[in-house]
Amino acid sequence: MGCLGNILWIIFGGLFIALEYFVAGIVMCITIIGIPFGVQLFKLGLMALLPFGSAAVEPSEDKGYLYGLFNIVWLLTGGLCIALTHLIFGILLCITVVGIPFGMQHFKLMRLALWPFGKAVV
Repeated sequence: MGCLGNILWIIFGGLFIALEYFVAGIVMCITIIGIPFGVQLFKLGLMALLPFGSAAVEPSEDKGYLYGLFNIVWLLTGGLCIALTHLIFGILLCITVVGIPFGMQHFKLMRLALWPFGKAVV
């Protein structure tokens, strides 16, 4: 299901979502202050490009308080809007039986969009 799901995801809109994340990441990396946020947008773009078979996990090492602070800034400056967008798309896709797997991927992206710092995409 992973390979076929990723192909259908890319054809029906996943490529555009990933391109939006990658372009936003490049724009954020123009400034030195925006580089950590740009890196998180690249992480979201990678997961948005091939969501079937990938997951966001928390590494076992101590993350410290800086990730928590960045997550709060992220949430207040745009992460909430991104997460709400994925929530709406996930609900709309889960209305149909055929769209349920794609809706579940939007819910997975929503969780990563809320708190991306301190997580790794595998």
